[in-house]
Amino acid sequence: MNIIAEVSGNIGSIGYGLATLGPGIGVGLIFGNGLQAIARQPETYGLIRQNMLLGFVLVEALALIGLVAPFIYGL
Repeated sequence: MNIIAEVSGNIGSIGYGLATLGPGIGVGLIFGNGLQAIARQPETYGLIRQNMLLGFVLVEALALIGLVAPFIYGL
């Protein structure tokens, strides 16, 4: 039986690469929809900006968890 592909090295790096997909999409949605909301109602700029930054921080926390998890679990 021939081996077509072989994975060598740290499998955690593949896990982190997959873990960055969700936060990347999330950040794009947060800022895209936030800018659209500001364009529709400029008088609510402060509130929308505050909520965008809070959402950004929470989404980026997921990316950091994805970075740390392979080291903790020793994958």
